[in-house]
Amino acid sequence: MAETVDYVCQTAEGGWRIVGTRVSLDSLVYAYWEGQSPEAIVEDFPALRLEQVHGAIAYYLRNRPVIDGYLATQQSRWAQFQHESEAKHSPLLKRIREGAQGHSLNHGCRALIAKTR
Repeated sequence: MAETVDYVCQTAEGGWRIVGTRVSLDSLVYAYWEGQSPEAIVEDFPALRLEQVHGAIAYYLRNRPVIDGYLATQQSRWAQFQHESEAKHSPLLKRIREGAQGHSLNHGCRALIAKTR
């Protein structure tokens, strides 16, 4: 009799992972949406075997409405977090951005190199 293998599991926090790894299903699905082949995904995520990638893609396709809903919720949460963070840290971000415009990283490197000679 053939063995049944689980390739995806849901964490206690509600996230989705590839079984036996810390690789999120989110990462794999986004790579799949970008048109990456399973072989290319394995190259990007060395913790995964080709079989796991195929199994996780099959899981996603079989459970697409649930996973797409989860991903939409995650995107919404991330956008909310970015908005709150930017509002909270606006003065700091403004100073950092203004400082970055006034100083070139290459200039700083040249000055450091000149000082060490």
